[in-house]
Amino acid sequence: MQARRKVLDYLDQMGLACRISEHPAVYTIEEMEKLGLDKIGAIVKNLFLRDAKGKRHFLVMMRQDKKVDLKGLQAKIGSTPLRFASEERLEKCLGLTKGAVSPFGILNDENKAVEIIIDRELRSATELLGVHPNDNTATVWMSMADLERVMTERGNAFAYLDI
Repeated sequence: MQARRKVLDYLDQMGLACRISEHPAVYTIEEMEKLGLDKIGAIVKNLFLRDAKGKRHFLVMMRQDKKVDLKGLQAKIGSTPLRFASEERLEKCLGLTKGAVSPFGILNDENKAVEIIIDRELRSATELLGVHPNDNTATVWMSMADLERVMTERGNAFAYLDI
């Protein structure tokens, strides 16, 4: 709950409106879909990746039904081979736990070291996008433009790519 409060307070300070759906803890997109939340807007799938040496970390955002080709993404971002980061790295870099991966994790990234890769398709999304408020028992619904404002304000590097 404290993680959620931090996110909601931050959004409030920025003057950004959002809608919140509370729900049982979910750990996968499939569990989110079973709750019927995709009727509100587009659920965003968030992946936390690292390069082969663990020097670069990436938060990848895409629509719930998309899959990412890690080799293709690696080539696009000029990285060594990509793999999913461990739960320990997730906690260390973004202060998050398994199932709660969210772009709002950057609020805990004091060094602004995590790079955000956003599927270009989300840039033109007209519906609300659903992401966890660093807590997997709720979903925050807001526009991509507002999510982009948060990322810009925080200073983490982000880029839109075709995934």
